[in-house]
Amino acid sequence: MSALKPTAGERIFDVFNIVLLTVLSLMFLVPFLAVLSTSFISAEESMRRGAFVLIPEKIDFGAYDMLLNRGMIILNAYKVTLFRVFAGTFLNLLFTATLAYGLSRRTLPGRNQLVLVIFLTMIFHGGLIPNYMLIDHLGLKDTLMVLILPGLISAWNLFILRNFFMTLPEELEESAVIDGATPAVILRKIIIPLSMPAIATIGLFYAVHHWNDWFGASIYINSQNNLPIQVIMRNILLTGIIHDETQIEFIKDPPPAATLKSAVIIISTLPILFVYPFIQKYFVKGIMVGSIKG
Repeated sequence: MSALKPTAGERIFDVFNIVLLTVLSLMFLVPFLAVLSTSFISAEESMRRGAFVLIPEKIDFGAYDMLLNRGMIILNAYKVTLFRVFAGTFLNLLFTATLAYGLSRRTLPGRNQLVLVIFLTMIFHGGLIPNYMLIDHLGLKDTLMVLILPGLISAWNLFILRNFFMTLPEELEESAVIDGATPAVILRKIIIPLSMPAIATIGLFYAVHHWNDWFGASIYINSQNNLPIQVIMRNILLTGIIHDETQIEFIKDPPPAATLKSAVIIISTLPILFVYPFIQKYFVKGIMVGSIKG
């Protein structure tokens, strides 16, 4: 039997969808292309054509040469950011998964009280000044660990992972206990392998937060060598210059401020854009986990 031909209404609907999605894609793509093109224009072209161009007449790498080859400020900020993303995400997942597994066990004494205390932290906060005083008293100020330890466990992510652990069959744990497995072994060899989609999703949330966050570093970090890339980018976007001139070699004809800002945006954005397509499948799968049971 031949397939049914689409009706006129279905064809019109398909054409409408294609046109709408094309327009929306261009609305998201054109601003990014404008920033990318602006990062390659020279000072002379910027004076003639304005701050932002879509297609440069001549590609100029002056802004990238100034940021990457004539100083260590951007490269050092990248090292700090990568350390924060990898070390922070690993520690976040380690402590979040451990606590979530414990709270998912119905035999845990005082479980409901602990869940209530954790839930209250999502509603009530100490405030910026008490947090700053606590960080200073603990000796974490102006250290890399201040970027990781204060947000070691997110209550929201904890509850997501806990609820997922609670959907796993209890018979798996009971059979492992009969075989002599300890809770740590059960978590490492049974629970975590079965929960990889959910863990990958939570890991994505943590990693994106570490990559994009700048507020905490701007408050608690004073040393230029400990600033992540997002803080450096924010400073350049606000002022158009790099404050610590000792880390940038002098250039006779420096790029214009718009070109420098655009180059900083591209440098700080491209890594996460390249990584996201490879982990998107885990994100989608983790969101769908538990939606269908059978």
